[in-house]
Parts: sequence; C-alpha cells; structure tokens
Amino acid sequence: MTQSNLLTEQGSIRGSGQWLGTIQIITAAVCWGTLGIFSTYLNQLGFSGWQVTILRIVTAALIVLFMLPKLYPQLLKLSAKQWGGLALQSLIGVLGMSLCYFFAVSYVGAGAAVALLYTAPVFSLLFAAIFLNESITRQAALLALVAVFGVGLTMAGDGAQVNWGIGLGLLAGVCYSLYGVLGKRAMHYAHPAPLVFFTSIVISASVLLLLPETYHTYSKLLSLPVLSLGYALGLALIGTVVPFALYMKALEKLPASRASVFTIFEPLTAIALAILLLNQSLSLVQYLGVMLILLAALFNALLNGTTTRVPRWLRRRQKV
Repeated sequence: MTQSNLLTEQGSIRGSGQWLGTIQIITAAVCWGTLGIFSTYLNQLGFSGWQVTILRIVTAALIVLFMLPKLYPQLLKLSAKQWGGLALQSLIGVLGMSLCYFFAVSYVGAGAAVALLYTAPVFSLLFAAIFLNESITRQAALLALVAVFGVGLTMAGDGAQVNWGIGLGLLAGVCYSLYGVLGKRAMHYAHPAPLVFFTSIVISASVLLLLPETYHTYSKLLSLPVLSLGYALGLALIGTVVPFALYMKALEKLPASRASVFTIFEPLTAIALAILLLNQSLSLVQYLGVMLILLAALFNALLNGTTTRVPRWLRRRQKV
C-alpha cells in the first residue's frame, strides 16, 4: 500500500470515528434531557425534589459499582488531599446540582429548569478565572451578558414561586459549572475520567446512605406500582450512567471543545419532551429568554473550540 493510500485510509477511519463520536455525544445529550421528565413523573407520584435526588444518586451508585474492581487499585493510591478534592467535586457538582435542579423542575417545569442549568458556562468563566487562572475574553463576557439578559426574560411576568424556582435553577448552574472546573483540575492530577465519575457518584451516595430519609424514600418507592421503579431506574440509568459512559467514549474520538457544542441537544430535548409529554409551556417572552441562554451556551462552546489556551497554573507546572 502506498503512503498516499495509507493516509487516505487513516483519514477515512478518523472521519468515521468522529461521526461515531458525534452520534454518541448527541445520544448522551438526549439521555440527559430526559432527567426533567423522569423527575416530573416522580413528583406527580409524591416524591419531593430531595427524594428524587436520592433516587437518582443512590440508584446510579448501585449501577456503577461494577466499575469498582477495575478502579480499586487506583482508589488505594489516592492521598487524603486528593480524596478531599474529589469529595468536594461530588458534593457540590453532583449532590448540590441534582438537588437544586430537581427542585427547580418542580417549581418552573423541565424546560425552563434545564435552560437555567445551561447558564453554567457563564459561571464557569468566573470559576475558571478564580481556580484555574484562566483569562476572560471580551467575547466570553459578552455572551455572559446575553445569558443574563435571557434569564431576565425567563423571569419576566412570573410570580414569586416561579422566581424561587428560577433562583434554584441558577444555583444548579453554579454547581454544574463547579463540577466541570473541579473535575478539570482533578483530571490534571492524573485522575482518569472514569475514576472522577465513579467517585462523584459514590461519594454523594455514601453521604445520602447516612440519612434516614434515604431509606424512607426507597420504602415509599417499593410500596408504589412497578412503573414508579421504572421511573427511578430511568432517572439513574438513562439520565445518568448511560449518557456519561457515551460521553467518555466520545471524548476518545472528539476534542472536548467540539463535543460540548453537541450537548445543546440536552436542553432542546428537555424542552421538546416537556411540551409533548407534560403539556408544559412558556410565554413568548420566556421562550425568547430560553433561546438567548441556549445561544450563549452554544457560541461559548464554539468560541472555546477555535482556540486552545493553556491555563497559567498549568504553564507554571510545566516549567517546573
């Protein structure tokens, strides 16, 4: 085989791999978009946002325990400081985000809640500057203002109860952004993505298992029809474990900046499902606000994909 033919074949394989990675990312985003639907169904069965959080995290932890034999040697090598960093990421980014998001869903609906969650890139700018010493560009600052304006439109014309839900949705975005920033720092310290995901779920689940409410929640679940078990399993498997596994596999084929562009299918899926399955709707002004938030998140991902900046804290480590 000539060199040109070999290069052509390699390019074809790389291209097909990128297409597969793109499909995996979109599938993961669609799976994440079902979280609001499953949580709404569980709300209708009488589960609070706190109880839905328990069902998601603890059930997901039981599923991911199959990863333990492979990760066990790496877990033994972690120092106390590393365990502390992973625990902080778990309690803020998984437990905190889930709690705020599911309460927001119960107040403002799945569509608006996931749109507010997507203010996370705005908060990521601030936290990346604080924790990673990354600079904030003018374009990023402008997109942040667009997202803030979108949140303002989403709040327009609603009562205090909805405003409370919007505050929780924004707080979910804060926690979600911290999950990404702290996870980025954790993976710099040679923690592979599967280890970060495993600990983020299991640590939060371990804390929840210390609470009597967890056992009351599962007792309540087992007393309900079998369909309720399906909602809880869907929340953990379809909405948590499967999409993250797909996302990790996709990152083997695509750069993270490009992959983040396709996660825009998550809020689009959540909004579409909320309209089709839950008959939830927003006003025209609120839809405009949601679109501004989503456009800000999309352009933020696109702009991040055009340049690759090395954080100053990482450059300093590279010089040592």
